[in-house]
Amino acid sequence: MVGETISSLSREWLPFWVRGASGTEEVEVAFTAPGVEPVENDWADAEWDLGSVTVKGATARILFGPGGTTSRPEGTWQAWVRVTAPPQLPVLPAGLIDVV
Repeated sequence: MVGETISSLSREWLPFWVRGASGTEEVEVAFTAPGVEPVENDWADAEWDLGSVTVKGATARILFGPGGTTSRPEGTWQAWVRVTAPPQLPVLPAGLIDVV
């Protein structure tokens, strides 16, 4: 996901493709200011879109916006995905989200 735009009034699923994911791992998403790495308190639980799972990977998603799992005020935000797949713990930059 790169350059996604969402209204600050909207609540919708934001998808993030993760190469190599099986769709069974724990997955989290964080949103930070561009160029800023997430800290532990930035992470929110996400889920897998089970209809997206292939041998190449899966799509993580989070319900974003007012009343969703997480939201952010108007501005540009860097999205991050973290997958817990012991012994691996990849933290993946996932593009920019413009909240307008």
